[in-house]
Amino acid sequence: MNNCPLESERKIMLFLVAALLLMGILLGTAAHLPVPVTLVAAAVIAGWLLAFFLRERRHHHEVTSR
Repeated sequence: MNNCPLESERKIMLFLVAALLLMGILLGTAAHLPVPVTLVAAAVIAGWLLAFFLRERRHHHEVTSR
């Protein structure tokens, strides 16, 4: 399989769109949820985005060091 940069960028964009969609859905329902549930959901999303950021940063570091 040819793993071209465009395919990689497409996957990253799809992931970011999914993250934003999920965040939008959760923020929209935040008005109807108790505060502790909203805070837990926000922490989960923040952790997910942090893990994505660290993974991408490590991957970018490996690619540029070659």
